[in-house]
Amino acid sequence: MKVVELYIMRRTFGIFLATLVWVLAIVWTTQVLNRIDLVTDSGQSAATFFLVAALVLPAVIPIVMPFAIGIAVAHTLATMNTDSELVVISAAGGPRTTIIRPIMIIAILASLVSFSVHNLLEPYSRQAFRELIAGSRADLISTVLQEGSFQKVDDGLFVQIGQRLPDGQLGGIFVADSREENVELIYHAKRGATVEHNGGSVLVMQDGVVQRKAQNGDISIIHFDAYAFDLSQFESSADGEPRLFPKDRSLAYLLDPDPNDRIFQRNPQRYRAELHLRLSDWLYPIVFALIGLAVAGDARSFREARMHPMLTTLSIALVVRWAGFYAGNEAETVPFFSFVLYAVPVLAAIVAMGFIATGKVMELPVSWTEKFATQFQKISDRLLRLRLRLAAMRRRAARGRA
Repeated sequence: MKVVELYIMRRTFGIFLATLVWVLAIVWTTQVLNRIDLVTDSGQSAATFFLVAALVLPAVIPIVMPFAIGIAVAHTLATMNTDSELVVISAAGGPRTTIIRPIMIIAILASLVSFSVHNLLEPYSRQAFRELIAGSRADLISTVLQEGSFQKVDDGLFVQIGQRLPDGQLGGIFVADSREENVELIYHAKRGATVEHNGGSVLVMQDGVVQRKAQNGDISIIHFDAYAFDLSQFESSADGEPRLFPKDRSLAYLLDPDPNDRIFQRNPQRYRAELHLRLSDWLYPIVFALIGLAVAGDARSFREARMHPMLTTLSIALVVRWAGFYAGNEAETVPFFSFVLYAVPVLAAIVAMGFIATGKVMELPVSWTEKFATQFQKISDRLLRLRLRLAAMRRRAARGRA
């Protein structure tokens, strides 16, 4: 490999790694904060929080990596163009492959890493996360619920314990269940206890009433001496294992699903959509690298540039990735979108390669860039006027104090 190619590869990889770390940290933090209620609501330790944070990380990497490679390519080439390095390479007779080859090597390696994480590491972490959720919910009633406080067991299901009795019994049990559409159930029992049954948790309530309210306003009240409320349905499947969804399954399982899988029986298309998603998502680092090359891969005068190459690259990449996400959501119900999952990255790559082969610069429509520039200038002018007014107000205030 030539010295120039090694130079381009080193610069691109350095920016790619820095961008990946910072963007990954931001996205990862938001994902962890969304799941912090798992720790706080179930009374888990700090170690559990860090375990949750580690298990969330593999799901974020395949999403962030394509954007990191796109930013790295656009920034590297734009900087080299500013420093006239691209002009020197072109004037010295260097072929375009001198720029393309090192960038595509990094993009292909990033795609392989993305495929490995998405199909090997992420399913394992998702399954471990499901087991963690199952364990926390299994212990929720017996060890964690505090007196006088409501705890959310599942969406639409809340439990309150009035007091803990010396003999291990529970007093003043209140359960609000609105999971069933158009029906609200409220249980109230004077006492009760939690017991283990067939590997699951059961809340046995004694001497209480259950109130059922329908959408039409009808209310029925039933008194009971004893009522068993199954909690294991929230922690695991019928066989005692955590309930796993298509995103939690390995690639091998998606290729040959268990016919007895209840989720597969209800909606086989979800498994097919997840399989096609796994086999197409790894292409995006290559696609975004090609977009960056098409946008900023040629030496050009800044007088010709209507928008910074990085902004152009990110704008086009966001549109392409949005189309991929949309196709992935629709593919769960419409089989046709399974083919769209492949068509989006392949067509985007072909268009980018067309721009690269013809030597044209991939840009946003002129009308879009002009409108953006106009709006940006208006905002800048308003901010400038605001600063001038504030400065004038401070000067008048200073004169008044003098």
